Amino acid sequence: MRIIYARCENERPVHDPQHRHSRHDPCSVMYNPMSRDFHLHRTPVDVLNYEIVEEQAAALGRMGRALEAALAKLREFDAAHRRAGAPASAQQARRTMVMQAGHALWMFVVQREACGLRDSRTVIRDYSVPGECAGRGAATHGGGI
Repeated sequence: MRIIYARCENERPVHDPQHRHSRHDPCSVMYNPMSRDFHLHRTPVDVLNYEIVEEQAAALGRMGRALEAALAKLREFDAAHRRAGAPASAQQARRTMVMQAGHALWMFVVQREACGLRDSRTVIRDYSVPGECAGRGAATHGGGI
């Protein structure tokens, strides 16, 4: 006999293998007709772990896109402005963009480390992160990237 962990009317695990969940069932297990009953054959801890990993992956994607956007903004600025002899306002704007890219890099590296990916050198190489951005993120947050 398989125990189906669900919160139904009696607030206890359901021991009936014929028990089926429907859209109108007040169970805490979500009904999805397209799933292969993932939630029904797993313990609550398995479901929670799955959702945690799912959120970690989504956050990693968001941080990666934020880093790409910050680096693209910096590259566009560099292409439009020459560095030597630039006015003070342009230099300050570039410093701000370097700080933003460094912060985005730091956020991405932290999220990667939370997912178990420890080597940040691949990020710096694959995203072509300028050295000044990598140094800025580490200096701002008191750590090394």
